[in-house]
Amino acid sequence: MIRFGTGGWRAVIGDGFTRANIERISAAVARRMLREGKAEQGICVGYDRRFLSREACIWFSQVMAGEGVKVWFVNLSCPTPQVMFTVKKMELAYGAMVTASHNPATYNGIKLFTQGGRDATEDYTTAIQEEANALDPEGIREIEFEQALKEGKIEYIDPRDVYLDSILAQVNTDAIRRKHPRVVLDPMFGVSLTGLQTILYTCRCDVDVINDRHDAFFGRHLPAPTPATLVDLQQAVLEHNAAVGIATDGDADRLGIVDEKGKYISANEVLVLLYYYLMEYRGWRGAAVRNIATTHLLDRVAEAYGQKCVEVPVGFKHISSGMDAHDALIGGESSGGLTVRGHISGKDGLYAASLLVEMLCVTGKAMSALIREIYDRFGEMHMAEYDWPLTRESEKRIRTMIMEEHQLPLLPLKTDHVSYMDGCKVYMDGGWVIVRFSGTEPRVRIFAEAETEAAARNLVRIMAEFVGLPPEE
Repeated sequence: MIRFGTGGWRAVIGDGFTRANIERISAAVARRMLREGKAEQGICVGYDRRFLSREACIWFSQVMAGEGVKVWFVNLSCPTPQVMFTVKKMELAYGAMVTASHNPATYNGIKLFTQGGRDATEDYTTAIQEEANALDPEGIREIEFEQALKEGKIEYIDPRDVYLDSILAQVNTDAIRRKHPRVVLDPMFGVSLTGLQTILYTCRCDVDVINDRHDAFFGRHLPAPTPATLVDLQQAVLEHNAAVGIATDGDADRLGIVDEKGKYISANEVLVLLYYYLMEYRGWRGAAVRNIATTHLLDRVAEAYGQKCVEVPVGFKHISSGMDAHDALIGGESSGGLTVRGHISGKDGLYAASLLVEMLCVTGKAMSALIREIYDRFGEMHMAEYDWPLTRESEKRIRTMIMEEHQLPLLPLKTDHVSYMDGCKVYMDGGWVIVRFSGTEPRVRIFAEAETEAAARNLVRIMAEFVGLPPEE
């Protein structure tokens, strides 16, 4: 069965991720577009560098064409935000990207986008999921790809330059040119390299690159920018005496940062840094939107500038909706995705990376100095997180304990209140802890934040022991 999660549909290649399922999703989207009168307007489709991504994009497009929908086919592997930008720029109603983002190499999937280039809402993906699962494969129409190209039902497009020019137009390129910093890039064998190199070379940066070849196994690492996967980048920054190291995940919508000392900078710190920079140095104002498992330090920064911080469930579509509802300045999540007002509604690792380089050049301060500036002004908050695989039995047991019976452990900080908006989150004086179930795979995650790393890890340990999960390895 096809099942959409918080970040689109993802499945193991050859198991759930099959040609038949791809065609069913395509047919469901196409028939919805036909009902809405959007078929002639068309859909923009793209793909990343994963195994079978281009082939899957072709299968998806053949069904679209067969069902009577115009396809705008991005004919080179590209970042997910480039497809989202193109949907917005071309004023299309829909877009699709073949990617499993930061999931293991054995996975692939499809992300769907709607008007304005935003992540499809849960209502939309649920409707597509239900229609796709109910479809009779024998009734799905398709046209062979080359024939559809000849008939104009599928058309190649290359929106890369327009997308990159849009980012450059929003960044202070003059400030970067004056400093021409040295930057190390780690695309993690994904799709960001050409775009980020173009932006940085245009700004006269000195650029060194690692992990840039096409490797469907992502160097046998998870294509997610975490402390465990960025050891090579940390070393490269020190070797090249670089101002910053920048990594992006497999489809380049998330980023990871290493400072000039070779220290990993958490996604929470990156989000707070950019929010602080935009208000303190650019003079912008606006609310911040974060998901329920993202740092509360963002709340302190917002309050200091007379702004508010809005909390939403996990899933960037909720952040995008919150950005619209509150005309927010920035929105982001602790997994490394963020967006800024005036750009696309979805997360964009290339744009965020460009803005961070601008920040270093405008302020004239090192990354570590800027983080210290924030901590000195707003206090420190540190996060710990861990995740565990689940069986059906263990998931049911934990859900019953936490979500139905509302059992909680004895915690070392005074409890203020508890939320069950997305998992179970306990708000305490000086910290918080949340237990939530993954929307894309059978796993449970526990996040905690406190004034020290040790205190945050202790909150994770207490909650894990309470629900019967094994100790962290």
